[in-house]
Amino acid sequence: MKLSPREAEGYFARPDPDKTGLLIYGADAMRVSLKRQQMLAALLGPGAEEEMRLTRMAGAELRKDPAMLLDAVKAVGFFPGARAVLVEEATEHATPALLAALEDWAPGDAQIVVTAGALKASSKMRKAFEGHANAFATGIYDDPPSRAEIERILGEQSIRNVPADSMSALTDIANDIGPGDFSRMIEKLALYKYQDDSPLSLEDISAVAPQSTEAALDDILNVVAEGRTGEIGPLLRRLQSQGTAAVTLCIMATRHFRTLFAIAAHPGGPGQGIGALRPPLYGKRRDRMLRQAQAWGAQRLETALTVLTDTDLQLRSAGQTAPALALMERALIRLAMLGRPR
Repeated sequence: MKLSPREAEGYFARPDPDKTGLLIYGADAMRVSLKRQQMLAALLGPGAEEEMRLTRMAGAELRKDPAMLLDAVKAVGFFPGARAVLVEEATEHATPALLAALEDWAPGDAQIVVTAGALKASSKMRKAFEGHANAFATGIYDDPPSRAEIERILGEQSIRNVPADSMSALTDIANDIGPGDFSRMIEKLALYKYQDDSPLSLEDISAVAPQSTEAALDDILNVVAEGRTGEIGPLLRRLQSQGTAAVTLCIMATRHFRTLFAIAAHPGGPGQGIGALRPPLYGKRRDRMLRQAQAWGAQRLETALTVLTDTDLQLRSAGQTAPALALMERALIRLAMLGRPR
């Protein structure tokens, strides 16, 4: 049977020990791994590996020895409790062994948990699990984490007193960084807030949030879009110290202003334009981009994109002799002045 993303989230938290198996697949190996960890922890409880209730094997091994999976599924455990066999990074070559194990599975056997990369609808492995009456298959996609998922991660670290503004900030961070990095950040946050029962503040989040080049780029692009010319120089020096190239900054600025233009130029107005963005924006980032698009308007944003296109051509010109960052700084100041309220 096939699980929708919402159904899968509930199943990962409360898996059924009487099911035959579960296939978790997706292009992002980290996201797949995190969901697999969550599901197995809920299914088996603590001490599963020490009590030999969890058997691990690589999908590639099943091509050499297809019988090893069924042997592990049928093995009798020495300790009470649910058992599972984890097949990691399975490919279509593992399908015959998986089909045999699914067919021969009986109540009391270990549950078969399989992880795989991206699978097409025509995949034999995917069809085997989706077509099985007592097994599940679910795809993990690069969608931003839902509020429920963020709340679950916070709850696992006993962080529960989270005001709305802090939740919005966490949502923005979760959308900007990978799931593994976000989970590690929440672990750091739990240590930072150890024995501190006060509400989670924005200052608490800032203390542990990753400081990356991407964050610095966001800062300078927002400063430019909001017409704050005096802040451009210091932020540009910061990016320079991090090794950011002028061409990279120009590309990111073009992307930012194209997004603003798409919002402002939408036939239904900026309110509908921001809702039509894919991938969508959330929380404070969404509100900020909407304000910027409304302040600029489609006509001035079109002019801004022309400025950036011209700057990009200058930066890539073989005959260009002026310092690249100086050219980029001049363009950013010009944009900031163009965007000031009139």
